[in-house]
Amino acid sequence: MKFAIHMILYAMLLPTLSLAAQSDCVILLHGMGRSAFSMGAIEVSLAKQHYHVWNKSYPGLSQSVEELSAPAIEAGLDYCRSKQAESIHFVTHSLGGILVRYYLQDHRIVELGRIVMLAPPNRGSEVADEMKDGFFYQTIMGPAAQELGTDAKSLPNRLKPIAGEIGIIAGRTDGEPWFLPGIPGEDDGKVAVERTKLAEMKDFLLVNVGHTFIMDDDEVIRQIAYFLKHGVFDQSRLLQGDDGNGVE
Repeated sequence: MKFAIHMILYAMLLPTLSLAAQSDCVILLHGMGRSAFSMGAIEVSLAKQHYHVWNKSYPGLSQSVEELSAPAIEAGLDYCRSKQAESIHFVTHSLGGILVRYYLQDHRIVELGRIVMLAPPNRGSEVADEMKDGFFYQTIMGPAAQELGTDAKSLPNRLKPIAGEIGIIAGRTDGEPWFLPGIPGEDDGKVAVERTKLAEMKDFLLVNVGHTFIMDDDEVIRQIAYFLKHGVFDQSRLLQGDDGNGVE
């Protein structure tokens, strides 16, 4: 009899529990020259944890940051608000982080939650400096790529601090050696570790993963979920001397 009563109460509460579990929404923004497919592993992981997830492609090779930012982000916001999300988070790769920073210069998101940026060129990239005048880079990579230099007048370096709890995961690896000679210090093959950082970031994590596939790394995906839930990364793996992917 008691078991039957418990089952009836659980059935009555189940809709409420489901709504509570799905009260948050995450907007995923891929990097330059990539598509929503590149963020697929993160999407699957977050969906399994009962987040609503928006993951759509944007034309990163054909438009400027100014042209890309609002349409990509507002489509995600519309989706999240249609789900009546209480908090709206962002997880970005590379250029996606710059789109969020640009949007938040002049827009306020009332439901803004936490932001996880993977390998963001927050202070530009030496790759853009070295290649911006080349035919291939100008023709194939498009307008946004021209804006990501390291000089003080570059778009990333002109952006003001933004609101929100920001966690940044940067990679360092020798697995993408084609750009390494032109990048000072540790880097992920395309962006220097020091150039990923923001003064307003709440937490920072360094992993032994390259720029191109950082979003597919199991530990990175686990750390994304941890930050969205707790507002910090799981630094306990440092204390344990974890050898996994070399999280530090």
